[in-house]
Amino acid sequence: MLMKPGERWHCTNSACRLEVVVDSQGSIEGNNPRCACGAVMKKEYASPVFRYLDFLHLDEPVLSDPLARKD
Repeated sequence: MLMKPGERWHCTNSACRLEVVVDSQGSIEGNNPRCACGAVMKKEYASPVFRYLDFLHLDEPVLSDPLARKD
């Protein structure tokens, strides 16, 4: 598993929950790194960012409150 500098890895053991930040690049073929407690470590999940229509820069429409309007 390729580990890149700046990545955060956390221990899957709920009693340990150690978290580390990678300082230098390294690789371990086919396996995730192991924590000092012996549990497998996983990368911190980063949700995908969709930027397909970001170039439009459209503002969200302003919704009016029907109770705020006085006739």
